[in-house]
Amino acid sequence: MSTPDAAATPTSPSRTRAVPESTAGAPRRWGSLGPVGLVLAGGVSVQFGGALAVSLMPRAGALGVVALRLLVAAVVLLLVCRPRLRGHSRTDWGTVIVFGITMAAMNGLFYQSVARIPLGPAVTLEVLGPLALSVLTSRRLINVVWAGLALAGVFLLGGGGFESLDPVGVAFALGAGAMWAAYIVFSARTGRRFPQADGLALAMAVGAVLFLPLGIAESGTKLIDPVTLGLGAAVAILSSVLPYTLELLALRRMPAPTFAILMSLEPAVAATAGFLILDQALSAAQSVAIALVIAASMGAVRTQVGRGKAKP
Repeated sequence: MSTPDAAATPTSPSRTRAVPESTAGAPRRWGSLGPVGLVLAGGVSVQFGGALAVSLMPRAGALGVVALRLLVAAVVLLLVCRPRLRGHSRTDWGTVIVFGITMAAMNGLFYQSVARIPLGPAVTLEVLGPLALSVLTSRRLINVVWAGLALAGVFLLGGGGFESLDPVGVAFALGAGAMWAAYIVFSARTGRRFPQADGLALAMAVGAVLFLPLGIAESGTKLIDPVTLGLGAAVAILSSVLPYTLELLALRRMPAPTFAILMSLEPAVAATAGFLILDQALSAAQSVAIALVIAASMGAVRTQVGRGKAKP
């Protein structure tokens, strides 16, 4: 788990530590979805939560929204999971701390991005991180093909170019994408080192502690407004608690390259959420782009299913 090889090939039985049956999967109500269903459910949740967060920014600011999201998510996960603090190695704690820092950075950079550019292009740029991860870590040529198809859809969804966007917002989105790739790696590592969602709860607490001072500095007493708190709690549940838990559980049963390609669905879901919540209409080109990323994701799923059937 703590070795680079484990991160590169998370499902290889010779390079990963077996997870006890009692903690390896989600509760039955989630486990019945399968790893692909878990990823898709998490993607829908996080993008609709992101659209809600955009509407909350005028009240609390970008940093304030992130602080509320991380804080509420940490409290909920700590109360539900009640993670054990003793009995973990230094490597375990190092992994969960880096995971928490990664989540805080990913959220902070992304919300700084959507404060400057529209939700769809921001997610389109952000997803380049997971796509790059899938190409760099995959040992199968077919995954490169799916990543390339998804990449074509990502750029088409961005209107064929991003030169009209705020360059600072673009930089923040690309930075968030790099942190998203790191999140995939450390989510898989944390999921194998801690039972159920305990590691996620501890990592979320680390992220909340790191980000809360920034949120207070930007928003001050606005963070304790009842309406702001309520909306922030909804964003936390939709954008953090549900998706991160589902993705962590999925990564226990799915190769990181396949997971990364499935993340290419995020721009399509974001465009849908933007249309339904923020009145951001879809153009014909964007519709074609959605078809491309869905085709790439379906190809990744078929590859994963075929690989599973081929195993003895």
